[in-house]
Parts: sequence; structure tokens; C-alpha cells
Amino acid sequence: MVSLFLEHIRYEKRLSHHTLTAYRIDIDQFQTYLKSQYELEKPENATFQMIRSWIVSLVETGLDKTSVNRKIATLRSFFDFMLRRKVIDTDPMLKVSALKTSKKIPVFVEEKPMETLLDDVDFPDDFKGLRDKLVLELLYGTGIRLAELVGLKMTDVNLYEKTITVLGKRNKHRIIPVPNPLFALIQHYQQTKETEFGPKADPVYLILSDQGVKAYPVLIQRIVKRYLGLVTTLEKRSPHVLRHTYATHLLNRGADLNAIKDLLGHSSLAATQIYTHTTIDKLKKAYNQAHPKAG
Repeated sequence: MVSLFLEHIRYEKRLSHHTLTAYRIDIDQFQTYLKSQYELEKPENATFQMIRSWIVSLVETGLDKTSVNRKIATLRSFFDFMLRRKVIDTDPMLKVSALKTSKKIPVFVEEKPMETLLDDVDFPDDFKGLRDKLVLELLYGTGIRLAELVGLKMTDVNLYEKTITVLGKRNKHRIIPVPNPLFALIQHYQQTKETEFGPKADPVYLILSDQGVKAYPVLIQRIVKRYLGLVTTLEKRSPHVLRHTYATHLLNRGADLNAIKDLLGHSSLAATQIYTHTTIDKLKKAYNQAHPKAG
């Protein structure tokens, strides 16, 4: 039944390869635990007590609560699938609750370093230089995820409307406005790409590797880490940091939280509200510096 479940989430839910791998690892670890502790071969026969025992064992190994909660979510999906297929009569996950976690304030880059990076740093005027700058401009200028950037197609770019259409999580599309300078950069990049690779270039995807084929996640991560290292001392320098930066800067400049939610492709406002913490911290700092009664 595990293989059927994995096929289900792969082809029907159409989750990303990364998510599918995480699900498979979680189920494998759960199966290994059941065999070693209870000599149980089929995970669909696990009871609430067995599941709870596994969760406790994960916590005792020092695994962080966020990772434990992800594994709990995997089991929820697995047993829900079993229930709908009538393999089981009752869902053993009904009594299982997620662990309480402390909310982490998103890591982001301040406005001045981002201005320095995009306006003052000299990028080579060749394919690689333009590609690297476009990667940074798209991540910061639209807030899209790493997977969304890699999957961005030529047909997703609307030069007339000045928008891009992004295929996000759960196979949902969203349209994001793009500023004029970024579109000028896209056009320059396209021309340079044609000069560099000609008909050998991948005709489908926008962002290409050094070899002219679809870019891969590690390449994007390297580009972001390298260039952010020029303007910030942040330990974490990833594409997701630029997504956080996009949202934080929008909020700090007065953008509506619901609008940011739609731009980011969040399914609920709760996911977007993490950015209000940075705004509140900024307001507190301004108050402490300026108000006569702050001290």
C-alpha cells in the first residue's frame, strides 16, 4: 500500500520531487521503526499508540519540532489515503496533534544592501552575467520560490501585460506583475542567449544553465549565495531569503497583507503574517529612538 500511496501523491497530487522524496523517507523511517519495535510489517496496521511511540522517539533523538511535524503531516496523508481506499476503518491519526513550535522571524536582507547589489555591482555583460542578474532580479522582484523560478517557461512571460504566470504549490497558477526595468533585462538576456547558443538553447525554459539547458536548483542556490555574500554578512543566503526580503520590503512600505499573500501564493493569511513580526520590530525601534517617553 505504501507504493500505491507514493504513486498517488506523485501523479494525482502532483507534488514536487523534493516533497515526494521527503514523503518516501518519512514512510521508510516509520516502517523501520514498526518492524524493530513491534515486528509489524504493514504500516497501515499501526495503532495510535504505535504512532505516538514513534513521535516520542523522534523527539528524544533531538530532531527539531518542525521536522517532526512534517513527518506527522506525512502520516496524516498516508492514513487518510488508506481510509478513503477503505483499507482501514478508523484513522489512528485523529488523536495525534502537531507539536507546538516557536515562530521564527524570517531572515531577510535590508533595503540598502539589495540596492547596492542590483544597482552598483557590475555584472558581466555576457550570458552568464545577465543570467545571474536576472535570477536575482526575479527572485527579489517577484518573490517566487526556487522551484517556480526553475520551472518558469518562456510562455509564462507576458511582455504586453508585463506579468509572469507562475505554477506554484498544489499545481496552482498565479499572475505576478513585473516592473519595467526587469522586463528590459529579460529581453536583453533573451537576445544574449540566442547569440550564445543559437538553436541549441532549450526553447521551453527561461532560465538556462551554462550549457544552454534548463537550469537546476543547485545552480540557482550557488548564484544567490555568491552574490548575496558581496553585500551582506547573513549566514543564510538562499533563494528563500530573497522571497522573505521581497515580502518584508513590500510590507515595510505599506503593501496590504492580503495582497502580499496573493503575490506569494500562500493558501492562507496565517502563512503571510510571519512578516508582520519584522514590521513590528521596526516600529518598536523607531518608537524607542524618537519618543520622549520611550526610555
